[in-house]
Amino acid sequence: MGSTFGKIFQISTFGESHGKGIGVVIDGCPPMLEISPEEIQRELARRRPGQSELSTPRNEADCVEILSGVYRGKTTGTPIALFVANVDQRPAAYAKMRELFRPSHADFAYAQKYGIRDPDGGGRASARETIARVAAGAIAKKILAQVCGCEFSCYVESVEKIAMPASDEFFPQKKVDSAPIRCPDPATAEKMSARVREAKAAGDSVGGTIRCKIRGVPAGLGEPVFDRLEADLAKAMLSIPATKGFEIGSGFSGTKMTGSQHNDAFVLRDGAVRTKTNNSGGVQGGISNGEEINFRVAFKPTPTIAQKQQTVDTAGNASEIVGTGRHDPCVLPRAVPIVEAMAALVLVDHLLRQQATNILKPPQTPAAKSR
Repeated sequence: MGSTFGKIFQISTFGESHGKGIGVVIDGCPPMLEISPEEIQRELARRRPGQSELSTPRNEADCVEILSGVYRGKTTGTPIALFVANVDQRPAAYAKMRELFRPSHADFAYAQKYGIRDPDGGGRASARETIARVAAGAIAKKILAQVCGCEFSCYVESVEKIAMPASDEFFPQKKVDSAPIRCPDPATAEKMSARVREAKAAGDSVGGTIRCKIRGVPAGLGEPVFDRLEADLAKAMLSIPATKGFEIGSGFSGTKMTGSQHNDAFVLRDGAVRTKTNNSGGVQGGISNGEEINFRVAFKPTPTIAQKQQTVDTAGNASEIVGTGRHDPCVLPRAVPIVEAMAALVLVDHLLRQQATNILKPPQTPAAKSR
């Protein structure tokens, strides 16, 4: 069940990096949602390889095909199957590495777990699997926009030690995507891009952080105690390849504050209950409070590098390895739409769970509404 995510809006992904292709089956999508291949394709285009010199040169158009669940442009309520064929697959590039365990890759762990592994591009462990998530996320984002008016602002906040100035601004997707590095601050974006190019030239890689903000999330989403909204968001983010950290709201910086400094005081604003600050990141007690969801995800440097490293082969002999194949010197720019997609999948699942749970719930009083 490790390839299935969600409880009501449920996705199951399949495929390998250099196999026939990547796909996803979505179960639980409500009927009558208007969706087209073009809408899904727009999101996939933001994730696809070969966008700039800052990403892998692998040439994939990542054209999506809707196999089922959509009739005359509308979802039918039955399982939706989406498929993207692998066109520019080059398994031969990994021939010399098939008997070697690549440092910080899943090779050794997969071999220990299954006794067999697909060594071509990492197989199932490859970040190419995230095509399926972004395709499903495109549908989830449309549901959220249509039902709640949800908007996403997701961008690269730091690359290695280079960070953009702290900002409360909700940057639109157009501004974020205007720079190849996907940082909305032009001066910082230029420095970040230069650092990625420098690492690439040295046969190395760099990591960093992605900030995600979501507006329009209604109060009440989240299922205590084990399916807290921030817990599900954390799982979703940490399921993305190369992720190493997650924090929401004040995160680790909140440990340096007192309770009187950190508490989000409640106020009445235009007849609605709101919070004066948002150190909670839009979630309290595991349930959304109607404020902006605000979290950050940490990504490690790409593990495949063109430098000699120590390793061990499948026979247990000490060896050396130099990474080959086509890889991103920094995963961050292409990870932005993946973070958005996973957040959308969590939110739409909890939205449907909330509606199912509260079918008999009486209407709220105006003072209790958060938005």
